[in-house]
Amino acid sequence: MATITEQHRLDDEAATLALGAELAHRLTPGACVYLRGDLGAGKTTLVRGLLQALGHRGAVKSPTYTLVEPYETGGVPIYHFDLYRLGDPEELEMIGIRDYFDGRALCLLEWPERGRGMIPEPDLTVTLAVEGRGRHAKLEWADGQH
Repeated sequence: MATITEQHRLDDEAATLALGAELAHRLTPGACVYLRGDLGAGKTTLVRGLLQALGHRGAVKSPTYTLVEPYETGGVPIYHFDLYRLGDPEELEMIGIRDYFDGRALCLLEWPERGRGMIPEPDLTVTLAVEGRGRHAKLEWADGQH
């Protein structure tokens, strides 16, 4: 499958939030988004920008200890996963992982490589990297998804 790649320079937190807001308007319900990057790269900040652009007004925290944080905006369920602490991908069966990917929900997954074999292929992969005081974002859209 062909991918379309975009590069973005994010000079500060506001730019990361703005990219999240842009993605909020480009993604459709049912999309699966992989969020890659080291600890502190800005994955949760990007998710916060996306959720706020969709109308969420509450706190947005990393689901590092809860594994998944559910949200709903405009009748669309959004699930923010953080698989960092996952010991084995099989653990995802215990939380009913397949139920989250029902074609209606927008699923955002941090550390997706830890769920290999148990989660669907992404419609978009966002890779964030620290560059000086800012960040660099690489977006890889599956063919026909952007």
